[in-house]
Amino acid sequence: MGGRSLVNLIPGLARRTLTRVRDPVVSVVLPVYNERENLAPLLDEIAATMRDVPHEVVAVDDGSVDGSLDELRRLMARHPPLRVVALERNAGQSAAFVAGADAALGAVVVLMDADGQNDPADIPGLLKALAGDDGLAAVVGYRVRRTDPRWKLLQSWIANRARNWITGDAVRDTGCSLKAIRRDRMVALPRFNGMHRFLPTLIRMQGGAVTEVPVSHRPRRHGRSKYGMWNRAARGLRDALGVRWLGRRTLRFAIREDST
Repeated sequence: MGGRSLVNLIPGLARRTLTRVRDPVVSVVLPVYNERENLAPLLDEIAATMRDVPHEVVAVDDGSVDGSLDELRRLMARHPPLRVVALERNAGQSAAFVAGADAALGAVVVLMDADGQNDPADIPGLLKALAGDDGLAAVVGYRVRRTDPRWKLLQSWIANRARNWITGDAVRDTGCSLKAIRRDRMVALPRFNGMHRFLPTLIRMQGGAVTEVPVSHRPRRHGRSKYGMWNRAARGLRDALGVRWLGRRTLRFAIREDST
């Protein structure tokens, strides 16, 4: 997909004048927490995949202690589209995604993990689906042929079913970070710790349309997962109940006439 065709397809972008070659249409947001060894190969892949699309990469360092922030600063010389946002202290993945979206200059934000398990080669498919339907607020990925151990697959299956049952939604893979969202929709969402697991549901609550597309899943190359079964089970249940309450209390109205 070329940058020009993307600009023409996504509503609002065709009317925007790109004043510099590097003015981004798409902002790839990466939350980074202790992923130093994964950053260089991932950024190389993003650059290769997005070479024909005006884009930026907003890497949000979430209080890493392994030198990830220094590595990001070093990589800025090799990757001009890379911008770095450093949080004051570790605040969690939801905060990192929100900070990245707030800093983003593109009309579309692509969210993905920095551990290399999301494949940048899937990004054009998400953008094509979003560009092909003016009514879509977001395109979210669901992982096929996952490379995780069986116990983790079971854990994810249980968590996914529980979240959908509690919230009343039907999302195939609530744990997949790879998403393309119109930035104005993303920054308007309610903000709370854990919100990144409920983005499709929150967007639908505000009247936005969401579609799902299959994406690949890769083994982690370096480092280890930051999540375990027990450190998120209770929080996930509490968050799901909160989202259910929010869904029931969300204001829904339309203006018929305004004479002001």
